Amino acid sequence: MSCRLAITSMSLGRCCAGHSLPRKLDMAARYGYRGIELFHEDLFDIAQQLPGGATTDNQLEAAQTIRRLCLDRGLAIVCLQPFAHFEGLLDRQVHLERLGQLSVWFRLARALGTDTVQIPSNFLPSCELSDDVRLAIADLRKVADMGLQQQPPIRFVYEALCWGTRCDLWEQSWDVVQAVDRPNFGLCLDTFNIAGRIYADPTSPTGRTADCDQAVRESMARLVATIDLDKVFYVQVVDAERLVEPLVPGHKFWDASQPARMSWSRNCRLFYGEEDRGAYLPVAEIAKAIFQGLGFEGWVSMELFNRRMSDTDEVVPQELASRGAAAWAKLSRDMNLREAVPAPERVSASL
Repeated sequence: MSCRLAITSMSLGRCCAGHSLPRKLDMAARYGYRGIELFHEDLFDIAQQLPGGATTDNQLEAAQTIRRLCLDRGLAIVCLQPFAHFEGLLDRQVHLERLGQLSVWFRLARALGTDTVQIPSNFLPSCELSDDVRLAIADLRKVADMGLQQQPPIRFVYEALCWGTRCDLWEQSWDVVQAVDRPNFGLCLDTFNIAGRIYADPTSPTGRTADCDQAVRESMARLVATIDLDKVFYVQVVDAERLVEPLVPGHKFWDASQPARMSWSRNCRLFYGEEDRGAYLPVAEIAKAIFQGLGFEGWVSMELFNRRMSDTDEVVPQELASRGAAAWAKLSRDMNLREAVPAPERVSASL
């Protein structure tokens, strides 16, 4: 199976901790990555340093700069992400404002040379979101239609977060993709978010849900039997740390403003195969369903979130790039993957 290795730009260190995007891109190129998912935070940071701050014009200039930086290093820009908190908003004025922001993201995507924007499932409080899935689908169909009107068309990749308010299972995200029913609207399958919902429970002393092994087996059987491979735009492969103590009030990662799984995600994700650091999710089983069961070929991104990213040590980008590359080598061996050679200027998220 032919795949390409990518990583999310923020996963190589947070810009707020002093880790510059050029340095992170240098490390990505050094350790064999072929593409990046560009986190908007990194683009905004570069724009903010220009005279006048992060205006739309400066963000566009930053996007052009980032495109050149990536081309110089042989890196494709897989997508711009995350266009968050969009679907199902009860406040329709805010909805209209978000559509206006999306128009700016279209311009940014063109300047970056990418054709894909990622939309994670909405995790705003339930009081701000409709419980009518038809509204969410109508909202997402609207953005897909807007994307089709762009030249060239913009694609959207939708991902179920394991702490999403209305959509927290891959099955729900697949139902949404089918209901939106547009050629430019597809799915991101993320091993952490799949396992983080049906296998892991950071608030439990065991770190696991009840009947977790059976839940994974049954879910992966459904995944292989039901998903249309053409609608899987890219894949993210990451594990996470089992906590020694449950993530409840009093835990150092507890944040009353966040779902426990979100706080766990922000602090404790790990790369594939890092059992020595406490990784315990059934990522190999999920990856087998995706790569061997479905036969996925395309971009594979290491989307790490971890407290290490916020450390100010200069070595952070190199350390994380090296660890991600080691995880990719293990994943490639375990799943019998081979890497395709990319054309950096052609950044479509499919091969």
